[in-house]
Amino acid sequence: MTSLNVYSVLVVLFLTCGVVMATKENDQIIKENNCETKLGLPCVLQAFTSIFSTGSISNKCCGELVVLGKVCHSALVKRTLENPVFNDLNPTTIIAKSIQTWNNCLALIDSPSPSP
Repeated sequence: MTSLNVYSVLVVLFLTCGVVMATKENDQIIKENNCETKLGLPCVLQAFTSIFSTGSISNKCCGELVVLGKVCHSALVKRTLENPVFNDLNPTTIIAKSIQTWNNCLALIDSPSPSP
């Protein structure tokens, strides 16, 4: 019985340390890359609603998101998911929507413009 309690404590400790390390890692990435200053507020709101709710993101904001970069995009999404306010959201679904938004924007920006 004691070994079960020790095991339980180790699992909780491991999970807690993992979350704290993930939080610090995302915060460090965001700080080192100035991620929070690269996207205008209207585009932040559009990107947020396209990932965390049901909304769309404009071509202009897709351009800003791609300039922001995938590292910043991923770190900001992951840090948002760590916020207790979003505990009721399914992280797998949010990450999938984040990847879909990123890929859609990347395809839009990479696609050649129609000629006049």
